[in-house]
Amino acid sequence: MGIPSGQYDYAGHRHGARGRDDPRQTPPRLRRSAYAGRLIRLLLAFFLLTGFAQAEPLRIATFNTELSRKGPGILLRDILRGDDPSIASVVQTIAAADPDIIALQGIDYDLERSALNALADALTAAGAPYPHRFAAPPNAGRQSDVDLNGDGKLGGPRDAQGYGRFFGQGAMALLSRHPILTEDLQDFSTLIWRDLPGSLYPMIDGKPFAGAEAHATQRLSSNSHWALPVQLPDGPITLLTYHATPPVFDGPEDRNGRRNHDETAFWSHHLAGVIGTPPQDAFILLGDANLDPTRGEGRGDAIARLLAHPTLQDPLPGQSTVDWSQTGPMRVDYILPSRDWQVLDAGLIWPEGEDASRHALVWVDLTR
Repeated sequence: MGIPSGQYDYAGHRHGARGRDDPRQTPPRLRRSAYAGRLIRLLLAFFLLTGFAQAEPLRIATFNTELSRKGPGILLRDILRGDDPSIASVVQTIAAADPDIIALQGIDYDLERSALNALADALTAAGAPYPHRFAAPPNAGRQSDVDLNGDGKLGGPRDAQGYGRFFGQGAMALLSRHPILTEDLQDFSTLIWRDLPGSLYPMIDGKPFAGAEAHATQRLSSNSHWALPVQLPDGPITLLTYHATPPVFDGPEDRNGRRNHDETAFWSHHLAGVIGTPPQDAFILLGDANLDPTRGEGRGDAIARLLAHPTLQDPLPGQSTVDWSQTGPMRVDYILPSRDWQVLDAGLIWPEGEDASRHALVWVDLTR
Protein backbone atom coordinates (compact mmCIF):
# COMPACT_ATOMS: atom_id res chain seq x y z
CA MET A 1 0.00 0.00 0.00
CA GLY A 2 0.95 3.59 -0.30
CA ILE A 3 4.01 5.28 -1.71
CA PRO A 4 6.67 3.00 -3.23
CA SER A 5 9.86 2.82 -1.23
CA GLY A 6 12.43 5.35 -2.39
CA GLN A 7 14.99 4.05 -4.86
CA TYR A 8 17.59 6.61 -5.79
CA ASP A 9 19.34 6.25 -9.15
CA TYR A 10 22.36 8.52 -9.50
CA ALA A 11 23.73 8.73 -13.05
CA GLY A 12 26.53 10.80 -14.52
CA HIS A 13 28.30 11.16 -17.84
CA ARG A 14 32.01 10.46 -17.47
CA HIS A 15 34.80 10.66 -20.02
CA GLY A 16 37.61 8.84 -18.23
CA ALA A 17 38.40 5.17 -17.83
CA ARG A 18 35.43 3.18 -16.39
CA GLY A 19 33.35 6.33 -16.33
CA ARG A 20 35.64 8.28 -14.00
CA ASP A 21 36.43 11.93 -14.53
CA ASP A 22 39.76 12.63 -16.20
CA PRO A 23 41.20 15.59 -14.27
CA ARG A 24 43.25 16.55 -17.30
CA GLN A 25 40.01 17.22 -19.22
CA THR A 26 37.76 18.51 -16.40
CA PRO A 27 37.90 22.19 -15.42
CA PRO A 28 38.62 22.82 -11.68
CA ARG A 29 35.10 24.19 -11.06
CA LEU A 30 33.51 21.01 -12.42
CA ARG A 31 35.96 18.84 -10.46
CA ARG A 32 34.90 20.58 -7.25
CA SER A 33 31.25 19.99 -8.25
CA ALA A 34 31.95 16.31 -8.86
CA TYR A 35 33.63 15.96 -5.46
CA ALA A 36 30.64 17.65 -3.83
CA GLY A 37 28.31 15.26 -5.62
CA ARG A 38 30.26 12.26 -4.34
CA LEU A 39 30.14 13.67 -0.82
CA ILE A 40 26.38 14.15 -1.04
CA ARG A 41 25.94 10.58 -2.25
CA LEU A 42 28.08 9.26 0.59
CA LEU A 43 26.04 11.20 3.12
CA LEU A 44 22.78 9.94 1.65
CA ALA A 45 24.07 6.37 1.78
CA PHE A 46 25.06 6.91 5.41
CA PHE A 47 21.60 8.19 6.31
CA LEU A 48 19.95 5.24 4.56
CA LEU A 49 22.18 2.71 6.28
CA THR A 50 21.76 4.25 9.73
CA GLY A 51 17.98 4.52 9.52
CA PHE A 52 17.77 8.30 9.24
CA ALA A 53 15.75 8.04 6.03
CA GLN A 54 11.97 8.42 6.19
CA ALA A 55 10.25 5.03 6.51
CA GLU A 56 7.52 4.09 4.08
CA PRO A 57 4.06 5.01 5.45
CA LEU A 58 2.05 2.25 7.11
CA ARG A 59 -1.69 1.97 6.56
CA ILE A 60 -3.41 0.26 9.48
CA ALA A 61 -7.11 -0.63 9.54
CA THR A 62 -9.81 -2.23 11.66
CA PHE A 63 -13.09 -3.60 10.32
CA ASN A 64 -16.01 -5.44 11.90
CA THR A 65 -16.99 -7.48 8.86
CA GLU A 66 -20.19 -8.91 10.42
CA LEU A 67 -19.56 -12.08 8.43
CA SER A 68 -20.43 -14.48 11.26
CA ARG A 69 -22.78 -17.32 10.37
CA LYS A 70 -25.22 -19.42 12.40
CA GLY A 71 -23.20 -22.62 12.40
CA PRO A 72 -19.64 -23.95 12.10
CA GLY A 73 -18.28 -24.27 8.57
CA ILE A 74 -20.98 -22.16 6.95
CA LEU A 75 -18.76 -19.11 6.49
CA LEU A 76 -16.11 -21.21 4.76
CA ARG A 77 -18.75 -22.71 2.48
CA ASP A 78 -20.10 -19.29 1.57
CA ILE A 79 -16.64 -17.87 0.83
CA LEU A 80 -15.77 -20.83 -1.41
CA ARG A 81 -19.03 -20.56 -3.33
CA GLY A 82 -17.99 -17.07 -4.40
CA ASP A 83 -21.49 -15.65 -4.80
CA ASP A 84 -22.33 -14.28 -1.35
CA PRO A 85 -23.06 -10.51 -1.47
CA SER A 86 -21.93 -9.80 2.11
CA ILE A 87 -18.56 -11.48 1.49
CA ALA A 88 -18.19 -9.66 -1.83
CA SER A 89 -18.83 -6.37 -0.01
CA VAL A 90 -16.15 -7.13 2.59
CA VAL A 91 -13.59 -8.07 -0.06
CA GLN A 92 -14.39 -4.95 -2.08
CA THR A 93 -14.12 -2.71 1.00
CA ILE A 94 -10.78 -4.12 2.17
CA ALA A 95 -9.33 -4.05 -1.36
CA ALA A 96 -10.42 -0.40 -1.72
CA ALA A 97 -8.72 0.54 1.56
CA ASP A 98 -5.62 -1.52 0.72
CA PRO A 99 -4.19 -1.50 4.26
CA ASP A 100 -0.84 -3.03 5.13
CA ILE A 101 -2.30 -4.54 8.31
CA ILE A 102 -5.96 -5.03 9.17
CA ALA A 103 -7.64 -6.30 12.33
CA LEU A 104 -10.88 -8.12 11.55
CA GLN A 105 -13.83 -8.76 13.81
CA GLY A 106 -16.98 -10.79 13.16
CA ILE A 107 -15.24 -13.63 11.32
CA ASP A 108 -15.83 -17.19 12.48
CA TYR A 109 -12.84 -19.09 13.83
CA ASP A 110 -11.99 -22.69 12.98
CA LEU A 111 -9.02 -24.73 14.11
CA GLU A 112 -7.45 -24.93 10.63
CA ARG A 113 -8.06 -21.20 9.98
CA SER A 114 -9.76 -22.36 6.78
CA ALA A 115 -12.31 -19.52 6.63
CA LEU A 116 -9.62 -16.89 7.24
CA ASN A 117 -7.37 -18.39 4.57
CA ALA A 118 -10.25 -18.56 2.10
CA LEU A 119 -11.04 -14.90 2.73
CA ALA A 120 -7.37 -14.01 2.26
CA ASP A 121 -7.35 -15.95 -1.02
CA ALA A 122 -10.39 -13.96 -2.19
CA LEU A 123 -8.54 -10.76 -1.31
CA THR A 124 -5.49 -11.91 -3.25
CA ALA A 125 -7.71 -12.49 -6.28
CA ALA A 126 -9.04 -8.95 -5.81
CA GLY A 127 -5.50 -7.53 -5.87
CA ALA A 128 -5.00 -7.21 -2.10
CA PRO A 129 -2.66 -10.02 -0.99
CA TYR A 130 -2.04 -10.77 2.70
CA PRO A 131 0.57 -13.51 3.06
CA HIS A 132 0.67 -13.27 6.86
CA ARG A 133 -2.46 -14.28 8.78
CA PHE A 134 -3.22 -14.79 12.44
CA ALA A 135 -6.09 -16.14 14.49
CA ALA A 136 -6.11 -17.82 17.90
CA PRO A 137 -8.77 -19.77 19.82
CA PRO A 138 -11.24 -17.19 21.19
CA ASN A 139 -13.61 -17.16 24.12
CA ALA A 140 -16.58 -16.74 21.77
CA GLY A 141 -18.64 -19.92 21.99
CA ARG A 142 -16.18 -21.62 24.35
CA GLN A 143 -18.46 -23.53 26.72
CA SER A 144 -17.72 -23.18 30.43
CA ASP A 145 -19.89 -26.02 31.85
CA VAL A 146 -21.11 -23.41 34.36
CA ASP A 147 -24.35 -21.42 34.48
CA LEU A 148 -22.65 -18.09 33.79
CA ASN A 149 -25.81 -16.10 33.06
CA GLY A 150 -27.76 -17.35 36.06
CA ASP A 151 -30.80 -18.70 34.18
CA GLY A 152 -30.64 -22.12 35.86
CA LYS A 153 -29.61 -23.90 32.65
CA LEU A 154 -26.32 -25.10 31.20
CA GLY A 155 -24.93 -25.12 27.69
CA GLY A 156 -26.60 -22.02 26.26
CA PRO A 157 -24.76 -19.43 24.17
CA ARG A 158 -24.59 -17.12 27.20
CA ASP A 159 -22.96 -19.86 29.27
CA ALA A 160 -19.98 -19.75 26.96
CA GLN A 161 -16.99 -17.65 28.01
CA GLY A 162 -18.09 -15.27 25.27
CA TYR A 163 -21.47 -15.32 23.59
CA GLY A 164 -21.62 -17.88 20.80
CA ARG A 165 -23.88 -20.61 19.44
CA PHE A 166 -20.74 -22.54 18.53
CA PHE A 167 -17.04 -22.31 19.33
CA GLY A 168 -15.44 -19.46 17.41
CA GLN A 169 -18.60 -17.66 16.28
CA GLY A 170 -17.89 -14.03 15.41
CA ALA A 171 -14.22 -14.11 16.45
CA MET A 172 -11.16 -12.00 15.51
CA ALA A 173 -8.27 -12.29 13.07
CA LEU A 174 -5.37 -10.32 11.64
CA LEU A 175 -4.15 -9.98 8.05
CA SER A 176 -0.76 -8.46 7.35
CA ARG A 177 1.77 -7.81 4.59
CA HIS A 178 4.52 -7.87 7.21
CA PRO A 179 5.62 -10.87 9.31
CA ILE A 180 3.60 -11.47 12.46
CA LEU A 181 5.80 -12.36 15.44
CA THR A 182 3.49 -15.00 16.91
CA GLU A 183 6.21 -16.31 19.23
CA ASP A 184 6.03 -12.99 21.13
CA LEU A 185 2.23 -12.92 21.40
CA GLN A 186 0.70 -11.97 24.73
CA ASP A 187 -2.79 -13.50 24.78
CA PHE A 188 -4.82 -12.29 27.75
CA SER A 189 -7.97 -14.21 26.83
CA THR A 190 -7.75 -16.50 29.87
CA LEU A 191 -7.76 -13.67 32.42
CA ILE A 192 -10.60 -14.22 34.90
CA TRP A 193 -12.87 -11.18 35.03
CA ARG A 194 -12.79 -10.85 38.82
CA ASP A 195 -8.97 -10.62 38.69
CA LEU A 196 -9.03 -7.33 36.78
CA PRO A 197 -8.16 -4.53 39.23
CA GLY A 198 -11.33 -2.61 40.07
CA SER A 199 -13.50 -5.22 38.34
CA LEU A 200 -17.16 -4.27 37.86
CA TYR A 201 -18.36 -7.89 38.01
CA PRO A 202 -22.03 -7.58 39.07
CA MET A 203 -22.79 -8.21 42.72
CA ILE A 204 -26.31 -8.81 44.05
CA ASP A 205 -26.79 -8.14 47.80
CA GLY A 206 -23.06 -8.49 48.28
CA LYS A 207 -22.85 -11.80 46.44
CA PRO A 208 -21.56 -12.40 42.90
CA PHE A 209 -24.18 -12.58 40.18
CA ALA A 210 -24.88 -16.20 39.10
CA GLY A 211 -22.97 -17.53 42.12
CA ALA A 212 -19.44 -18.13 43.34
CA GLU A 213 -18.63 -20.74 40.69
CA ALA A 214 -19.55 -18.35 37.88
CA HIS A 215 -17.54 -15.59 39.59
CA ALA A 216 -14.47 -17.86 39.71
CA THR A 217 -14.93 -19.08 36.11
CA GLN A 218 -16.03 -16.14 33.97
CA ARG A 219 -13.22 -14.76 31.80
CA LEU A 220 -12.97 -11.06 31.02
CA SER A 221 -12.56 -11.28 27.23
CA SER A 222 -15.74 -11.99 25.31
CA ASN A 223 -13.51 -12.66 22.29
CA SER A 224 -9.80 -12.04 22.89
CA HIS A 225 -7.28 -9.45 24.05
CA TRP A 226 -4.01 -9.69 22.09
CA ALA A 227 -0.72 -7.82 22.29
CA LEU A 228 0.78 -8.99 19.03
CA PRO A 229 4.11 -7.77 17.55
CA VAL A 230 4.52 -7.29 13.79
CA GLN A 231 7.91 -6.91 12.12
CA LEU A 232 8.14 -3.83 9.90
CA PRO A 233 11.23 -3.11 7.75
CA ASP A 234 12.39 -0.48 10.25
CA GLY A 235 11.68 -2.52 13.38
CA PRO A 236 8.84 -4.21 15.28
CA ILE A 237 5.60 -2.62 16.42
CA THR A 238 2.93 -4.01 18.74
CA LEU A 239 -0.76 -4.24 17.98
CA LEU A 240 -3.13 -4.16 20.95
CA THR A 241 -6.45 -5.45 19.67
CA TYR A 242 -9.77 -6.75 20.98
CA HIS A 243 -13.51 -6.96 20.33
CA ALA A 244 -15.68 -6.22 23.35
CA THR A 245 -19.19 -7.52 24.01
CA PRO A 246 -22.12 -5.16 23.34
CA PRO A 247 -23.20 -3.42 26.57
CA VAL A 248 -26.83 -4.54 26.09
CA PHE A 249 -28.91 -7.75 25.93
CA ASP A 250 -28.84 -8.42 29.68
CA GLY A 251 -30.92 -7.71 32.78
CA PRO A 252 -30.89 -5.22 35.67
CA GLU A 253 -27.56 -6.62 36.86
CA ASP A 254 -26.00 -4.98 33.74
CA ARG A 255 -23.69 -7.95 33.23
CA ASN A 256 -22.86 -7.05 29.62
CA GLY A 257 -22.59 -3.33 30.30
CA ARG A 258 -20.14 -3.92 33.14
CA ARG A 259 -18.12 -6.46 31.17
CA ASN A 260 -17.97 -4.18 28.14
CA HIS A 261 -16.57 -1.41 30.37
CA ASP A 262 -13.93 -3.70 31.86
CA GLU A 263 -12.84 -5.12 28.49
CA THR A 264 -11.82 -1.59 27.48
CA ALA A 265 -10.53 -0.67 30.96
CA PHE A 266 -8.16 -3.64 30.65
CA TRP A 267 -5.92 -1.67 28.29
CA SER A 268 -5.36 1.10 30.80
CA HIS A 269 -4.05 -1.52 33.23
CA HIS A 270 -1.89 -3.13 30.55
CA LEU A 271 -0.32 0.18 29.51
CA ALA A 272 0.41 0.88 33.18
CA GLY A 273 2.29 -2.43 33.45
CA VAL A 274 -0.20 -3.93 35.92
CA ILE A 275 -1.16 -6.81 33.59
CA GLY A 276 1.36 -8.23 31.16
CA THR A 277 4.33 -6.43 29.68
CA PRO A 278 3.41 -3.10 28.05
CA PRO A 279 4.84 -2.25 24.62
CA GLN A 280 8.44 -1.08 24.66
CA ASP A 281 8.33 0.45 21.17
CA ALA A 282 5.72 2.08 18.97
CA PHE A 283 2.28 0.47 19.26
CA ILE A 284 -1.29 0.80 18.02
CA LEU A 285 -4.46 0.06 19.98
CA LEU A 286 -7.29 -0.93 17.66
CA GLY A 287 -10.51 -2.89 17.42
CA ASP A 288 -14.22 -2.80 18.14
CA ALA A 289 -14.88 -1.52 21.66
CA ASN A 290 -18.67 -1.56 21.17
CA LEU A 291 -18.56 1.61 23.25
CA ASP A 292 -19.14 5.28 22.47
CA PRO A 293 -17.73 7.82 24.95
CA THR A 294 -20.96 9.86 25.08
CA ARG A 295 -23.77 7.98 23.31
CA GLY A 296 -25.62 4.73 23.94
CA GLU A 297 -26.16 2.57 27.01
CA GLY A 298 -22.52 1.70 27.62
CA ARG A 299 -20.34 3.05 30.41
CA GLY A 300 -18.45 5.48 28.21
CA ASP A 301 -15.90 6.56 30.82
CA ALA A 302 -13.72 3.52 30.01
CA ILE A 303 -13.15 4.53 26.39
CA ALA A 304 -13.00 8.22 27.34
CA ARG A 305 -10.00 7.43 29.57
CA LEU A 306 -8.23 5.70 26.70
CA LEU A 307 -8.95 8.59 24.33
CA ALA A 308 -7.33 10.92 26.86
CA HIS A 309 -4.44 8.55 27.72
CA PRO A 310 -1.08 10.37 27.62
CA THR A 311 0.58 7.66 25.51
CA LEU A 312 -2.15 7.59 22.83
CA GLN A 313 -3.42 9.90 20.10
CA ASP A 314 -6.81 9.99 18.38
CA PRO A 315 -6.68 10.54 14.60
CA LEU A 316 -10.49 10.64 14.15
CA PRO A 317 -11.99 12.45 17.16
CA GLY A 318 -15.76 12.19 17.37
CA GLN A 319 -16.11 10.25 14.12
CA SER A 320 -19.05 7.80 14.04
CA THR A 321 -18.06 4.36 12.75
CA VAL A 322 -21.33 2.42 12.78
CA ASP A 323 -24.95 3.15 11.93
CA TRP A 324 -27.38 0.92 13.80
CA SER A 325 -31.07 1.29 13.11
CA GLN A 326 -31.83 1.13 16.86
CA THR A 327 -29.36 3.83 17.91
CA GLY A 328 -28.28 5.76 14.84
CA PRO A 329 -24.63 6.68 14.25
CA MET A 330 -22.17 5.85 17.03
CA ARG A 331 -18.43 5.61 17.47
CA VAL A 332 -17.42 2.09 18.48
CA ASP A 333 -14.42 1.21 16.26
CA TYR A 334 -11.05 2.74 17.09
CA ILE A 335 -7.44 3.07 15.94
CA LEU A 336 -5.36 4.83 18.60
CA PRO A 337 -1.64 5.00 17.75
CA SER A 338 0.99 5.66 20.37
CA ARG A 339 2.57 9.09 20.32
CA ASP A 340 5.70 7.66 18.70
CA TRP A 341 3.81 7.81 15.40
CA GLN A 342 3.22 10.71 13.05
CA VAL A 343 -0.33 10.56 11.68
CA LEU A 344 -0.35 11.36 7.95
CA ASP A 345 -4.02 10.77 7.18
CA ALA A 346 -7.09 8.90 8.44
CA GLY A 347 -10.58 8.09 7.30
CA LEU A 348 -13.46 5.65 6.87
CA ILE A 349 -14.73 3.50 4.04
CA TRP A 350 -18.40 2.56 4.29
CA PRO A 351 -19.21 -0.84 2.76
CA GLU A 352 -21.63 -0.95 -0.14
CA GLY A 353 -23.85 -3.67 -1.50
CA GLU A 354 -26.45 -6.12 -0.33
CA ASP A 355 -26.13 -7.26 3.30
CA ALA A 356 -23.09 -5.01 3.79
CA SER A 357 -21.64 -4.58 7.27
CA ARG A 358 -23.08 -1.69 9.24
CA HIS A 359 -19.57 -0.83 10.41
CA ALA A 360 -17.19 1.35 8.46
CA LEU A 361 -13.66 0.21 7.81
CA VAL A 362 -11.44 2.61 9.78
CA TRP A 363 -7.95 3.33 8.43
CA VAL A 364 -5.00 5.47 9.49
CA ASP A 365 -1.75 6.25 7.63
CA LEU A 366 1.28 6.43 9.92
CA THR A 367 5.01 6.97 9.81
CA ARG A 368 7.74 7.20 12.44
